[in-house]
Amino acid sequence: MLNRYFARSPLWLTVIMLVPVAGWGADFPNGRIEINGNYRYAQHHSETLAEAKSLACREAWRLAVLNSSLYREQTVSVIDSPLLRDLAYTLASRFVQDQQIVEQTEPKRIVSCGVRGFLPLEESRRVIRTQLSGDPPSSDAFDQNRALRILSVREEGSGSLIVQYQALKRLDWLGTHYQGGLRETADIMVAFYDHQDFLIKTDRYPARKTPSGDDTMNPSAVGVLKVVKPPEAKIYRVWLVK
Repeated sequence: MLNRYFARSPLWLTVIMLVPVAGWGADFPNGRIEINGNYRYAQHHSETLAEAKSLACREAWRLAVLNSSLYREQTVSVIDSPLLRDLAYTLASRFVQDQQIVEQTEPKRIVSCGVRGFLPLEESRRVIRTQLSGDPPSSDAFDQNRALRILSVREEGSGSLIVQYQALKRLDWLGTHYQGGLRETADIMVAFYDHQDFLIKTDRYPARKTPSGDDTMNPSAVGVLKVVKPPEAKIYRVWLVK
């Protein structure tokens, strides 16, 4: 029986090798690939439920991109964790189509978000190749909203993160806390991740004070935010509340 099995093996292998292998176009006739992600997050007492839900869903979209076959195949040779993280956020925030939140729960301050959407294949490949090629960053490499622009982010040897920002319009307590439609969002979000790219903590900081301590910033004024970096943090992300 053993000899008969091996005698037939070459013929079996030949048949398998002659079967045509479908390419990307055959597998994805619409030129898109479906992505799915889920993330759970413990809501901080300083956060509103809406803020916690937003963060959980943002991380779910990032994980959906990271776990997609398209992303893994295009970045298999890259070991730069900050670059991969930024690339995943770029794809998740700008290129996912037909976004759906398929699950969202918040039992006992544990917020869960499940998402589903589609990445356009060719456009996503182009974005990945461009960022991995080391091309110069575009003018919007640092985040910006209607009230603020992030100018630079750097680490200090003392274990702190220094964020320099600029006011795009007059910012004061009244303008940033008024709950009506005229409110300007002038807050900076900072998140830290461990060596496996898992979220350690995220915090929200008001950004309306000058280096001299004034609680009012005029247009073009520059401020500095200093954030203590957790000892286990290896990666960070800084962005503005939109």
